[in-house]
Amino acid sequence: MEQRRTEGFIYLAGFGASIPLSNWMIGHVGVVCPDNGPCLLPVGPGLLAPSGVLVVGIAFVLRDLVQRRLGKGWTLLAIALGAVLSAVLAPPPLVLASSSAFAISELADFAVYTPLQRRGLVLAVLASSLVGLVVDSILFLQLAFGSLDFLAGQVVGKTWMVLVSLPLIAWLRRRDERLGIQPA
Repeated sequence: MEQRRTEGFIYLAGFGASIPLSNWMIGHVGVVCPDNGPCLLPVGPGLLAPSGVLVVGIAFVLRDLVQRRLGKGWTLLAIALGAVLSAVLAPPPLVLASSSAFAISELADFAVYTPLQRRGLVLAVLASSLVGLVVDSILFLQLAFGSLDFLAGQVVGKTWMVLVSLPLIAWLRRRDERLGIQPA
């Protein structure tokens, strides 16, 4: 029980840190940083995406792990605080886009993950993250830039990060079974 809670708070800290890191990356990390737009990174052949997508993809996985370790109450509190943190830390023109997209996409992730988690952790993380990242991409791009020009890049970039995390999720599930750690 203590190990589960400790790990949960580590995931919670990572989830919280993903918000300012993502916002910072959008303005400072990329191969191209236009004056009136986000810094961009290549995420696939011919695809560029705002650099924060790399961190956002991991945030969806961390949110799922917070729920697995700490439960629904902590997760909903983390989403609410994350939306506030996102609004506070986003550059002024991105406050509405950042906080709204964050809150709605994380709740979409929550809605998909919750019923699937007992059937299979890897499936639940994959499905919920994919739903969340598509919702986040559409909302953020439309609200922030009035355009879905980077939608494909956003979805691909976030999906890469989710896919990279799946072997760790599978290992975590096996370790939990071996150690007898039950989900919250």
